[in-house]
Amino acid sequence: MFTDYYAILEIVGPATKAEIKSAYKKAAVKWHPDKNHGVDTTKQMQEINEAYLILNDDDARSRYDREYIKFNKFREEKKKEEPKQEHYEQKKQEQERATENKSYEKKTEKPKEEYTTYQFDDELLKKWMENAKKQAIRNVHEMVIEFRDSSVIGFGTFFKTALMAIAVGAIFFIIVLIIKSISK
Repeated sequence: MFTDYYAILEIVGPATKAEIKSAYKKAAVKWHPDKNHGVDTTKQMQEINEAYLILNDDDARSRYDREYIKFNKFREEKKKEEPKQEHYEQKKQEQERATENKSYEKKTEKPKEEYTTYQFDDELLKKWMENAKKQAIRNVHEMVIEFRDSSVIGFGTFFKTALMAIAVGAIFFIIVLIIKSISK
């Protein structure tokens, strides 16, 4: 199965390393858990990381870009084979869904471009893509743990500081009361 990493990063491929890095940062910010409260962005973050791992590596990107050109030719042939009416209906439904609820569209997952019928023979690229998928899963898992832990630490620090402030305020209030009672 071939995955369109450029579509995941929302750029047109083949792209330069700078374009890939910029798109990766933009996508990572867009799908970061801080920006999407109540939305599980794990899958999107894994796909973004997987795409970046392949496209940021010069050797992997070179192999991927060669295959990507073949993939685009395959995709174009598939589009030509689609009945025009079916294509028209699909586009119409997509437009209706897009106009119904813009905020929902923003937070929902963009369909990943996968073509299960597209086969490629570059075994090394297949292995790199599988490894990138595994590494991306690990990276996102670690990010989620760090995010959770930093939230716990942050709340813990806040409550400790708040308790300390309350205790200092109470002691100050007692000292003021003692001074007032002594001065009378």
